[in-house]
Amino acid sequence: MPVEIRPSMGLQDAIKQRRAARAFHSNAIPDALLEEILTLGVRAPSGFNLQPWRFIVVREQENKDKLKACAFDQQQVGQAPVILICCGDRKAASQENIEAVIELGTDLEAINDKYADYMRNSIPSFFENMPSFGSQEAWTNRHTMIAVAHIMIAAKSFGVDSCPMEGFVATQVKAAFNIPEDVDVCCLLALGFAKEPFKEYGGRFALDKVYFGESYGDKFII
Repeated sequence: MPVEIRPSMGLQDAIKQRRAARAFHSNAIPDALLEEILTLGVRAPSGFNLQPWRFIVVREQENKDKLKACAFDQQQVGQAPVILICCGDRKAASQENIEAVIELGTDLEAINDKYADYMRNSIPSFFENMPSFGSQEAWTNRHTMIAVAHIMIAAKSFGVDSCPMEGFVATQVKAAFNIPEDVDVCCLLALGFAKEPFKEYGGRFALDKVYFGESYGDKFII
């Protein structure tokens, strides 16, 4: 019988209480809970639903220690029960992946023949011209980080803490974990149960500093 997993807090509290944990207890994340968090994470949106994210789930201590050596010996890499190596796969724009997405959507009756043909014609042109990004790596990283954000918020809603990290040597991580040339390491994400206290909340800029009204630099007024 499936185990029903229910969040321990609502979305608003999960967003407000999520913090980057710098130290973790060794307690394992139950398999059913980890599966639910990972499943919710990949409900994230992506352009044309191409889903370019790929995650290596690292749980064995030997492999965490190997990853830690590639990440400037940050303690949370060795401590957290789960580390995700979050990657963007540039093959997401390949015809093979396009057809896989079309098949997925067709099976769910979300894609008809007309839209399938539109995808086949439009996606290659989109990636050839790259109108809104400078490289395919930038595009895959952009979408992978959307999924990472979903994972962090989903995790916090179940009482699981996280720490996103960009402190690592990508070439070393790729070599140590057999990551193909056309797959880029976007970030590392530690998941587990934080040792408190957290670092003090550093605050966020006021809305009028980061939001503009109608044109960049124009005052935004609610």
